[in-house]
Amino acid sequence: MIKVGIVGGTGYTGVELLRLLAAHPGVQLVAITSRKEAGMRVADMFPNLRGHVDLAFCDPQQADLTQCDVVFFATPSGVAMQQARELLDAGVRVIDLAADFRIRDVAVWQKWYGMEHACPDLIEQAAYGLPEVYRDQIRTARLVANPGCYPTVVQLGFLPLLKAGLADTDYLIADAKSGVSGAGRKAELPFLFAEAADNFKAYGASGHRHLPEIVQGLSEFAGRSVGLTFVPHLTPLIRGMHATLYARVAEDVDVQALYEAHYADEPFVDVLPAGSHPETRSVRGANTCRITWHRPQRGDTVVILAVIDNLVKGAAGQAVQNMNIMFSEPETAGLNLIGLLP
Repeated sequence: MIKVGIVGGTGYTGVELLRLLAAHPGVQLVAITSRKEAGMRVADMFPNLRGHVDLAFCDPQQADLTQCDVVFFATPSGVAMQQARELLDAGVRVIDLAADFRIRDVAVWQKWYGMEHACPDLIEQAAYGLPEVYRDQIRTARLVANPGCYPTVVQLGFLPLLKAGLADTDYLIADAKSGVSGAGRKAELPFLFAEAADNFKAYGASGHRHLPEIVQGLSEFAGRSVGLTFVPHLTPLIRGMHATLYARVAEDVDVQALYEAHYADEPFVDVLPAGSHPETRSVRGANTCRITWHRPQRGDTVVILAVIDNLVKGAAGQAVQNMNIMFSEPETAGLNLIGLLP
């Protein structure tokens, strides 16, 4: 059994990790930390876990995480980098669901996240946790940087076109929408029901902190620097993410065949029939990315549509997928989930 610890178990990604790991046949949950809720039983805060998680939250200072095989950080950015080295030195593997180790250029990271990095040398050791691209690195990694939700859906959407060298890399557009849970479990005015419901808005149009992470990945796929316009939006959904991606192509490529071949062996990427319109509800609660494409008026622009659940494939589910790879478990273990309808 894989002994698992979770740092920061009271947020949305934390409870999603608990939901998935509690049903994982190869996992033993041994510690879930929360400074504020120390001593409270997990099922008292999250009643959906009654009968599945029989643990109480413990104070981070009292949790012996060095007894774990792997520790997940479901914490805000800036936390994992303070604790990762001690765990790694003790032989514990680390999966960070925040952004501490995603961006390889430390100066860029510090600019976008507004703090000094505590262990920049560990960034070089971290594998970027997008399994569809970096599976071999993840398999042997001690430290995995789990991608953000926007970067996951945008990179998976563009990946086959860029790897094949078919897209104009100077002209890429990502128009992406997220459910409110993507902002985390905190009481802030824009995310109150009366503010977010019956409303739709863009934000971060002049620059969003996920932009450098996305550009880093797309540039690697293309083998050169890319020009990307990325605009995120907040939708009145609890969970779900939809990306409409635009790329110019120079030739009459069979996009359907390209995407089907590229993702043929990927258990969590579903290429829909050409002309489909994927819905966020089709992946709600599942670790699946559904992708399709359109070519309006047979012009030179290909429109890629991709959907994920921002808390599953965009966070906790992908983290469990990475854990499975790291510990030679079946990649789908604990993740054979069907989207929730209605």
